[in-house]
Amino acid sequence: MKLIRQLGEQCAFLPSSWATLVQTREQIQELLKFDQYIDLMIPRGSNELVQYIMENTKIPVLGHADGICHIYIDESMNEKIVLPIVLDAKTQYPSACNSLETLLLHENINIEFINEMINSLRQHAVRLFGCDKIIKIDSKIEPVKNWAHEYGDLQLSIKIVSDLDAAIEHINTYGSGHTDCIITECEESQSYFFKRVDSASVMHNCSTRFADGFRYGFGAEVGISTAKTHARGPVGIEGLLIYKYELRGTGQIVDSYTGKNAKKFSHKKIKQ
Repeated sequence: MKLIRQLGEQCAFLPSSWATLVQTREQIQELLKFDQYIDLMIPRGSNELVQYIMENTKIPVLGHADGICHIYIDESMNEKIVLPIVLDAKTQYPSACNSLETLLLHENINIEFINEMINSLRQHAVRLFGCDKIIKIDSKIEPVKNWAHEYGDLQLSIKIVSDLDAAIEHINTYGSGHTDCIITECEESQSYFFKRVDSASVMHNCSTRFADGFRYGFGAEVGISTAKTHARGPVGIEGLLIYKYELRGTGQIVDSYTGKNAKKFSHKKIKQ
């Protein structure tokens, strides 16, 4: 905040109170009442904080309540890239909203490779939960209590699915519309996944941790949204912009553009 104020002093057009630091929950509660003056809230912090703000204000909120991200491993995957991607997505920064929470495995993946993944995850201190089929493969895996749960920790759910459609159905049912990935060497499966998964970010053969404004080239991430309007996904400054329409006339009225002898709109681009 000190740096922001120092920068503000170099900008004569900014008022002295253009940036304010809110430090307590009581101050946030008071701030949420000012829907008459505040156009947008962009909460950054814990899931609890984001949920609280969404539920306690009339101000539009750009945010995501949950980051329930999935990776689906198709039967046509390249085994060499699977483990590095899964480990990065789960362990590189487990509390991030774009970290992996549920791993979906095609039922035709061989058991030896599944066991290799399980052992690697355990070696990285990941606590595993799973469906009945995965528990039959490894009895040490605990049953899943809730597929729509965001762990935000070194914990992971694993499910064996019958095919690509079953994976997509699971993601669209239990996911939060944040970030979901498919690992496959089949272009048709990748294209189908991208079209059918209803998430802000869909990925192919890479870690879900790439869902970030800086990594997307926006300069910096102002916020991230799982909403479908106005901004969606990682949002930079440009993603927050809205339109302002300017009409310059010489006496035109709408009535001239209706009826049998209505004038036509040209809709031509004009020079600025």
